[in-house]
Amino acid sequence: MKKSLAENDLDTVDRGILRLVQEEGRMSNARLAEALSLSETPCWRRLKRLETDGYIEGYQANLSRRRMGFGVLAMVQLSFANHTGDAPAQFEEAVQHIPEVLSCHNVTGEADYFLMIVAPDLDAYGTFVTDVLRKLEGVTSIRSSLSLREVKSSSRLPV
Repeated sequence: MKKSLAENDLDTVDRGILRLVQEEGRMSNARLAEALSLSETPCWRRLKRLETDGYIEGYQANLSRRRMGFGVLAMVQLSFANHTGDAPAQFEEAVQHIPEVLSCHNVTGEADYFLMIVAPDLDAYGTFVTDVLRKLEGVTSIRSSLSLREVKSSSRLPV
């Protein structure tokens, strides 16, 4: 039976693979192996093991939010009056199906959830708040902060 990698079991080569595929997900196995001074077969096996063990969850292209027509990036804090019952679970299920919501986090502090939302412009964002967010069951408070300028945007982890 194959032993699953624990975080502490990642060696220098594994971390190198993770760093390189995180920087360029379309890197060929041949280039990856060359960059790490490995032969292709062991490199491929390690990459597949990192995928199987869940260190690599998937591959995607990073699209330009602005070029795709989403000029507004909003950071939204949502609160619930009642944390019991089905409302929080229904909310969490609902946000899974709202494409404008890039991320949703259940948080500590004054708010219950923190969302990152995109919209084409301020009018569209206002309509989204009215037609979508305010209609989600259990939501009692919505506080929005709009990004004036994006200083850094990354989903890369420090490896």
